[in-house]
Amino acid sequence: MTETTAVDERWAAFHRWGPYALLAVGTLVAWSAADAIGMTTGERRASGALIGAAVALQLWWNRAARTRPEPSPAGTCYYAVRWAIGFALTWLNPLFAFYAVVGYFGAQYLLPRRLCRAGLFATAVTLAGSQSGGLPPNGVMGWVLFGAILTVNSMLVALFAHFAALEEARSRARVETIAELERTNTALQQALDENAALHAQLLVQAREAGVADERRRLAAEIHDTLAQGLTGIIAQLQVVAAAPDRDLGREHLDRALALARHSLGEARRSVHNLSPVALADDGLPDALEKTVTEWGGRTGVQARFTVTGTTEHLHDEVAATLLRIAQEALSNTARHAAADRVGVTLSYMGDEVTLDIRDDGRGFDPLTPRACTPGGGFGLDGMRVRAERIAGSLTVEAEPGHGTAVSARVPLVRHDR
Repeated sequence: MTETTAVDERWAAFHRWGPYALLAVGTLVAWSAADAIGMTTGERRASGALIGAAVALQLWWNRAARTRPEPSPAGTCYYAVRWAIGFALTWLNPLFAFYAVVGYFGAQYLLPRRLCRAGLFATAVTLAGSQSGGLPPNGVMGWVLFGAILTVNSMLVALFAHFAALEEARSRARVETIAELERTNTALQQALDENAALHAQLLVQAREAGVADERRRLAAEIHDTLAQGLTGIIAQLQVVAAAPDRDLGREHLDRALALARHSLGEARRSVHNLSPVALADDGLPDALEKTVTEWGGRTGVQARFTVTGTTEHLHDEVAATLLRIAQEALSNTARHAAADRVGVTLSYMGDEVTLDIRDDGRGFDPLTPRACTPGGGFGLDGMRVRAERIAGSLTVEAEPGHGTAVSARVPLVRHDR
């Protein structure tokens, strides 16, 4: 519940029950001083009848007001009759002004704008009569005193009405501002949700594009290498089958064996970029830990793996990309760095994942162009392309003689469930 709503509810409760309370106070005070004021028996009876009429009027309005929240003819009639009862009671006993003062409250909700000032002025007349000693004023001085008090009350009413209008305008402005902020926040949240959905969609599209690229690459590799190699093997074996000379047959068998080995190497290189087998049964942290441990045991380099942050089940493409980057970076370290220690850190940081591979090897100058290795590796450029395919990035910090640090940062996209 907002502060404005709470205030409105309190005012609604006052308009509903306040007239009863003010009538009770006015009745108690007026009847207590009836003898001192000199009320006759007839005036007492008349005031009793007016009090009953005031209660009946309020009971009727509390039921009717539920369907008339705005100024209406019924509200104008209610205000006029209530004022007339308050005026008559104050005429009989000035202390009934405790009830008549209710006319100052809610006039803007009961009366049309053109009648609001008239209603407030009529209430000021009633209260001025009470404050000047009762109605009608007694003698010339009584009328002078009544006029002075009425003037002061009218000025105060006009001043308070002006302040009330300003406050109402500010309240409307605050309500409109809050409503506009809520609409803006809703639109912003929708934009954020749409952006997140679009980001995930782009990653899926990038993955699909990568799969298509991979298929085209494999098709070209098979056509250019494996198919030609197998064709050559078949040709060599056909020559062996038809060759009468054993030495000539051995020569062609050796050529067929060489072609088979070459084709096997090409096959391994062609499937280098497919989804890693290591992720078939393990999550990325376990797969990286096994990779680092096996690499350290194979190379004799002290290797340590660390995970920081809360582990998340990543999308297959993200996990495969990070594992391939780690494998390529470790392969480069084994071939070129001559390092004694290697550290691999996987960090989950809010909406992104970071993979860092650091070694204390010989380092290199990052500005110097480096070609792909003969063994089929893709090097730093290949790792960078892998990261960029899933909207990530790869940075390299290296200096000759001071080791190398490779850092891949990719969006944290959770596994599709």
